Order: sequence, then structure tokens, then C-alpha cells
Amino acid sequence: MAETKLGILPWPQATDWPSFEAAARRVEDLGYDHVWTWDHLYAIFGDPYQPIFEGYTTLAAWAKATERVRLGLLVGANPLRNPGLVAKSMTTIDHISGGRAICGLGGAWFELEHAAHGIDFGAGFGQRLDWLEEATTALQALFAGETVSSAPGDHYAFRELRLLPLPVQKRLPIMIGGSGEKKTLRTVARHADMWNAMGPVEFLRRKIDVLARHCEDAGRDIAEIEFTGGCKPIIRSSMEEARRVWQAQMAANRTPMSEVEDDDTFWGGTPEFVAEQMASRAALGFHTWIAECAFPYDDETFERWINEVRPMVDGS
Repeated sequence: MAETKLGILPWPQATDWPSFEAAARRVEDLGYDHVWTWDHLYAIFGDPYQPIFEGYTTLAAWAKATERVRLGLLVGANPLRNPGLVAKSMTTIDHISGGRAICGLGGAWFELEHAAHGIDFGAGFGQRLDWLEEATTALQALFAGETVSSAPGDHYAFRELRLLPLPVQKRLPIMIGGSGEKKTLRTVARHADMWNAMGPVEFLRRKIDVLARHCEDAGRDIAEIEFTGGCKPIIRSSMEEARRVWQAQMAANRTPMSEVEDDDTFWGGTPEFVAEQMASRAALGFHTWIAECAFPYDDETFERWINEVRPMVDGS
């Protein structure tokens, strides 16, 4: 079985910058492979009107605060920015970090933040996914040094667009988040180096089957795509203790427990419990994991996930 790779996403909402930056440094010091942030303009858990830091500028700042970990968005909200600007921003972050950037993208779902900022949210999710396909096609070409022009009728209007300088990495990886069967997974099959998904085992099994069919249609080997699983672990020696920590975190994030009780990506419990959840999905090919961790940041979970849980998964 492939060795497990781990990353941490400290929630950028309800925090302050010194704590947020310190969390990224702590993740690196503990030996994690990558550190991530969201791409949202309003808080997405609980009250939307809480402090939250912007994603791309966060990555640029973290690039100077760290030396080794890879840096990415889980995931970039495509409608918020022109893809040509995204290419420039990610390339700049790649240079600042010495070649550690990952370009995460998704179709976006949070209408409130788009409406508040006067940003076009499209006619529906299907249209936004069409925009995502256009964007990833352009980004892949730009990162490879190609000149991009849009076709008549496209959403974007690129005209002989070039990216200079090119990224430090010969292939700056693109990660697509989402599991929509008709469009998102087709875009993953065509363009993604990494795919992020979360959910129960049978749900993920079905999505992999659909992705495999899209890969076959695209003439691509599904093994070229790195599967990354998402979760929200809270690790303690008992389930009861983990739940107390979870409740305190949600209170700090102005999030009623009723809003998250049914979210099966919150894995509160013992190291053995979390390892079991990961191992069941590793059997499907998920060997890279990204943990979204609420503020106040939980150093015990940071330490136990990499030092106790990962060895259990790798030894299973």
C-alpha cells in the first residue's frame, strides 16, 4: 500500500492572523506534507459574518513563513477570479515558495458571498461547472507555456494570453474538488493531477467508478490522478472527550451543533477510530488526506494524527 501523505487546513474563519500563521508553521514543524486554506470571502460555518482571511494572499504569506510544506487552496472558487489572474497568482506563489504551490479549483457553491461582492454566480451549478472546465483547460495550457485564446461563445474572452514567467515546477499540479458525476468528474479526468473528495465508502466507490469511465473517454489512466480525501478529525483518548472539544470549537465559530451533527466528515474519537475511517478509504486508493481543523487550533490532534494515526493506517 502507498505511504499515507497528510495535510492540515486550519480554518481561516474566527481566527486572528498570528494564530493562523503559527498554525501553518506548526504543521510544517510536525512533518506534514502540505498546508491548505479555503477560498471564501465570508465564513462558511455558522454565522457568515465572522472574520475570515482571503486564500491567495494567505498562501503567499505562508510561502514566506514556511520552507518545505506544499501550499494550496481547498479549493479555489473559480467564479471569484478570472482564470488568467489565477494563473498569474499561482505562478507568483510558486516562485515565492520555491516550487511548492498546488492550484486547487472548484465550481463554487456559496451564493451569499458572491452576491454580497457583486460577483457573477451564474445561472446555476451546471453553468459554473462549464466555466470550471473552461478555466482548467486554460490554466493547464498556460502553466505549460502555451498561448491561450478563447473560442467564440466561451464565457471567458482570452486573446493570445501568455503566462510569464512560467511556474517553477515543470508541472504545477491542478487539484479539482467535488464529485459531480456529469461535469466535475469529467473535468477531473481531463485536467486534474489531484482530486479531492469526501464522504462514506460506498459513495466514494461509486464516484471512482464514474471517474474511471470519464478517464476512459478522455484516454487517460486513472492512476495518474492522486486521490485526496477530506475529513475533520478531532483526536482524543475517548469519544466523549473528542466531542467536548468539538462542541467548544463550534461555539467559538458561532456554529450551532444542530448544523454539523449530521456532517459525517467530522471524525471525533480515538486514534483507532480515525485510522479505521482512513484505512477503509485507503482501500479505494485514497492515500493523501487533508484535515480541516477549526479554530481554536487543536495541537493535540495535529500531533496525534501524524504520530499515532498515520502509522496505524500505513501498517493496516
